[in-house]
Amino acid sequence: MVQMESRVLDYIIDRLLEFQQGKLGKQVPLMEQYSDLLRLFDCGGYPPEVNYLFLGDYVDHGKQSLETICLLLFYGFYDECKCQFTYCFNCLPVVALINDKILCMHGGLSPELTHLDQIRKVSCPTDVPYSVLLCDLLWSDLGRDIKGWGMNDRGVSYTFDLDKVSEFLNKHDMDFICHAHQVVEDGYEFFANRQLVAIFSAHPCNHTSLTTHLHIP
Repeated sequence: MVQMESRVLDYIIDRLLEFQQGKLGKQVPLMEQYSDLLRLFDCGGYPPEVNYLFLGDYVDHGKQSLETICLLLFYGFYDECKCQFTYCFNCLPVVALINDKILCMHGGLSPELTHLDQIRKVSCPTDVPYSVLLCDLLWSDLGRDIKGWGMNDRGVSYTFDLDKVSEFLNKHDMDFICHAHQVVEDGYEFFANRQLVAIFSAHPCNHTSLTTHLHIP
């Protein structure tokens, strides 16, 4: 894989950020996720001075998906992916574990997840098959009107109730689960006695929604 020179990357980043100041003349104004990403950086600080953990939905939810993922790649994911752009998503980590106490993922829990070593043994790059652990970690949902595990209306993966959240945290001696993949109007919402938080940084249908990030000291 060809490595870009740092000056080339700096130039590309500068060009991407020029959208924020409206320096590109007749170009279409920023909409949805890309402008939300820039607002988030303005609020929380820019890499590499500040580290961020993003939980998915990088593309297909706004009119500038390409700019969004390119900016994130050039800010640090490029070296981590170690693959060509066309399949780099298969190289991204599925979950993150912070201080052995906070579990972060895009989707949610899985009935097949009995030990964290199952996740550690996942070899990337990998495709995401249906009806298995990876699929659930990416696409399972919190179910508010079910008991235990339920079928997901999305047609893929499962739903889980609040008791499953507490059960998982107690079993693995954790404090907290942070996930995305769930629309919440205020940008975030706590569940299960604040044992689970849904972070939705950029609402695709509401341009006035707050840009949200969770700060972990």
